[in-house]
Amino acid sequence: MDIYHIWVDLKDGVRDTDFAADLDTFLGHLKAYGMAVKHRLTRRKLGLGPDGLGEFHIMIEFENLAQLDKAFQAAAERADPVEQIHHAVNAKVTNFKAALYRDFPDPHRVAGQERF
Repeated sequence: MDIYHIWVDLKDGVRDTDFAADLDTFLGHLKAYGMAVKHRLTRRKLGLGPDGLGEFHIMIEFENLAQLDKAFQAAAERADPVEQIHHAVNAKVTNFKAALYRDFPDPHRVAGQERF
């Protein structure tokens, strides 16, 4: 699994529940069309977290980089319905930061090929 991590803050005046609903609509659409496996939204608690990372943390799981690329391509086309539901999320956030992680060890890793 490849896990795309996103950290964001909400723009002033954006309701947290509106953001969560719009995010679920967008990522649910990606899942329904085979462009993602699942997603999760979390919110910083008690102000704890590294400096520079947003209040909200989104994790989107993909089977592989090909599926991730398909999702990115759908957003980059800027065609409806993806454009409309992506914009509904994107317009609500600021301070976007992202990272890509993978499960480890990889399921296809060859035993005995460890680096020390």
